[in-house]
Amino acid sequence: MSERPGPALTAYRLAGHLARPLVPLLLAYRTRRGKEDRARRGERYGRAGVARPAGPLVWIHAASVGETNAVLPLVRRIVEEGVNVLFTTITVTSAAEAARRLPKGALHQYAPLDIAPFIDRFLDHWKPDLALSVESEIWPATMGRLVKRGIPHVFVNARMSERSFARWQKLANGRDNLFGSVTMSLAQSEGDGKRLAALGIRDVRVTGNLKFDVPPPHAAPDMVERFQRQVDGRSVFVAASTHEGEEEVIAAAHKVLRHRRPDLLTIIVPRHPVRGAAIREQLAARGLVVAQRSLDEPITAETDIYLADTLGELGIFYRVAPIAFIGGTLVPVGGHNPIEAVQLDVAILHGPHVHNAAEIYAALDRSGRAEVIRSSEQLAKVLDDLFADPTAMRRRATKAAEALTPFTGALDATMRALVPHLEPLAISARLQDRGHAPGDGGTPR
Repeated sequence: MSERPGPALTAYRLAGHLARPLVPLLLAYRTRRGKEDRARRGERYGRAGVARPAGPLVWIHAASVGETNAVLPLVRRIVEEGVNVLFTTITVTSAAEAARRLPKGALHQYAPLDIAPFIDRFLDHWKPDLALSVESEIWPATMGRLVKRGIPHVFVNARMSERSFARWQKLANGRDNLFGSVTMSLAQSEGDGKRLAALGIRDVRVTGNLKFDVPPPHAAPDMVERFQRQVDGRSVFVAASTHEGEEEVIAAAHKVLRHRRPDLLTIIVPRHPVRGAAIREQLAARGLVVAQRSLDEPITAETDIYLADTLGELGIFYRVAPIAFIGGTLVPVGGHNPIEAVQLDVAILHGPHVHNAAEIYAALDRSGRAEVIRSSEQLAKVLDDLFADPTAMRRRATKAAEALTPFTGALDATMRALVPHLEPLAISARLQDRGHAPGDGGTPR
């Protein structure tokens, strides 16, 4: 990165410096809202929670649960090469997912805030040999510090929406300096690649979306069977990864439809389980009977809504419900990943806001295997039509996978692109395992 970052990035750095005294207040506020881990808050200041493992180390940063799930197969492949991985995330939910699923040879920390002294403290301890940022994690202070230390920085599974591209274009020379510092970008799509190249990244390759190569979400067979018994005889619909503003639409649709389908059971899986109590209060105010999973409440014949405010259990509900609405699409969040539902033969519904995964949703919509929902009335009608024709519903679900088949192969393509960076680290790790110092010609120490 140039020593002249431009006025916008200079202002960003200054804002980070001035904000330092306010950081404890910000983190305390986020902790009260369940968005920070009180016991590990020091990691956000760059203070390590554990020791650095010996040997080469790849730092992989992903923001939250969606990115974590997408990149975990890549983490496993790197660890299988004998190279340790430091995996950082921002959210509490992604930390829990990482703790549950990271392979041996990988460890988790919360990412430091993008303020230079915190980043320096983090890098002083971890000394990564390679940094990989997942999807759209663009942090100017971190990028500048990596350049100063000569650490290669690669964007993997990279995406750049039209909206974000328009914002970055306004930065002029600061933009060129920032993106010009990136060693390589492995883009999800041709459109993402063109936009990233236009912002100044010199080495851009289109390797595809890692989310297409992720296995379906796990669910223990006994838990699936137990839940299936609870809902036998009901028309079951799941609203997955919902955000504030979407539960109201889903609840209104349920109220409209339950007069025609009194056996309807709607499962709501909020993107942030910490909202469970607030959602329950909102649904109860509408006169709906709610059973809350986090409280281990049973589903009865009177239950309208099953509020699944827990982590890592979507695999259960996708295996039971034949229809799913994918959240973050009725409100301008940009849409969450529909691939997991498609993999488990679930019919897909979504709202109009899908810019985070536009190519995926476009493929599903073109093939007629997904349907855009814009109101509670429309949602109620579509659900009624699908439940009335189970054969058509199953056909729509099973054929959705065909629309996404051309997108697979991103994991292998990503590993091939990373070979020049990973191979020297893997060789160094093997030499250290055998008791040789790198570059000593194989002489035992």
